[in-house]
Amino acid sequence: MTQVPPPFDPELAAALEPCEDLLRSDFTLDDIADARRGPAVELADALDLTMDGAFEVEDRTVPGPRDAPDVSLLVCRPTGPADGTPRPVIYHIHGGGMVLGTNRLGVNTALDWARELGAVVVSVEYRLAPEHPHPAPVEDVHAGLLWTAEHAAELGGDPERIVLVGASAGGGLAAALALLLRDRGGPRPAGQMLLYPMLDDRNDSPSAHQMEGVSPWDRTANETGWTALLGERRGGPDVSPYAAPARAEDLSGLPPAFLDVGSAETFRDEVVAYASRIWQAGGVAELHVWPGGFHGFDGFAPQAAVSRSAQAAHLDWLRRLLAR
Repeated sequence: MTQVPPPFDPELAAALEPCEDLLRSDFTLDDIADARRGPAVELADALDLTMDGAFEVEDRTVPGPRDAPDVSLLVCRPTGPADGTPRPVIYHIHGGGMVLGTNRLGVNTALDWARELGAVVVSVEYRLAPEHPHPAPVEDVHAGLLWTAEHAAELGGDPERIVLVGASAGGGLAAALALLLRDRGGPRPAGQMLLYPMLDDRNDSPSAHQMEGVSPWDRTANETGWTALLGERRGGPDVSPYAAPARAEDLSGLPPAFLDVGSAETFRDEVVAYASRIWQAGGVAELHVWPGGFHGFDGFAPQAAVSRSAQAAHLDWLRRLLAR
């Protein structure tokens, strides 16, 4: 039976229409080099990370995983007066399908939240696939988090109020990091914000099939990203949950989670399933499925009504989490 995709929100569809190249369904490993030089990366590199002087910005190089290169952290600290109370820390993990991006990609969203919340932002750079397959990315992210927790006071931050934040591949890595910290007995984050996260290498959900060829980051592109990360292991029986968190058998004991996803995107069903399994394990999760949203809709069309609702929900959850 033909699977009819759900419609895009009309405002989002209008914004997407002039950019039909975003709907390409033939993104392969051969396209990665060109994608790394694409406009999203160029725009990220051109950002004013001080947000008109609201933040003091520095790059830190910190120890990486054992027998691996050091890790680059982008540290953004508020310049405004502090009352002496340690600030919350937003630990940001960039997206990019596991194959592209730097610690500047998407960090403007974290900085917007941090300006409202008086938070420190630490954005981690990790090695990219396919040159550096699993476990390199998650181990880099883990090493950066350990340094951040250990040096939080030096940054003016509170090691008890570190929130893991990531979108797309960054959301998948944030979920994997939460599992890794739980299993290794590492610092416990205050929460994990997983925005349309990339969770399941099997790439075989109804929404993955339903949106094939009609949504940014469709099933073909998703297969490319997972293959870059896992090679021939992708979709097989022995994939680690620290690579694909949907593979985890036990989702108990995790920090409170916020998950959101569009109704018209590849990741919809795996995100809904992940939230449901957190609840089934006795955990805390808040789930939003935004009607008519495609992958990355709120960043692509931030002025659309559904995007503004999503943005408000993100900030509201962070406020409630950090007030506990």
